[in-house]
Formats: sequence, C-alpha cells, structure tokens
Amino acid sequence: MQHILTIDDEPQIRDILKQVLTASGYRVTDVESAPAALAVVRDDPPDLIITDLQLEESDGFDLIEQAKQLAPSTPIMLLTGVLFDPAVVQRLGEVKIAAYVDKTASLDHIVKEVRQLLPKR
Repeated sequence: MQHILTIDDEPQIRDILKQVLTASGYRVTDVESAPAALAVVRDDPPDLIITDLQLEESDGFDLIEQAKQLAPSTPIMLLTGVLFDPAVVQRLGEVKIAAYVDKTASLDHIVKEVRQLLPKR
C-alpha cells in the first residue's frame, strides 16, 4: 500500500485528507509540524508528501528543502491557499514541487492529483 505523508497545522484539514486518501486506498500519516514530518520521512519514508506552505513555527520552504535532501525522489504536492506573491511562485520553481493544489480545490481534484503522482503499482 502506498504511503502518503500529509503536513498541515490545521487538524480539520489533516483529518479530511486522511479520511479521503485512506478511502482511496492509501496509507496516510498525518502530522502538524516540520520536525514531525522530517522524522516520518527518515523513519517511514512516504511515497508522496503533501504539505501546506504556512506551518506554525516553521517555514514550508525549509521543510520542503530538508525533505528533498532526505528523500530526493519523493514527489511533493503543495496544498495551500497562498500563491499570490510572485516571490513565492519563483521560490516554488526553485524547490521543484511536483504539483500545486489550492486548498479550495475539491477533494476529487486532490485525489486525482495524487493518482497522477502515484500511479498504481
């Protein structure tokens, strides 16, 4: 079963993602912070990382860069409501995000993006 790590400081977002992705046949680990996420990447490497950009007490870009160092081939999907600042868009290009999905997207759209990033084995 493919493993997805979700990182968001909003418990309701984590809960919804976990329910939908588990129902879609994935094993999901959900955490609220960058240190917890990096521990999962080290100890139980995911097949996909889904993260918010704005996390309490940490910068999502730092998390993405550190996760890429630990698991360079693991795709990262950014699920955030913040993508209006041109500097943010430029920085995203630098860290090589596999997909960007706005938090207002439908759950069906999120699952569709996940399936494109994680073809069935």
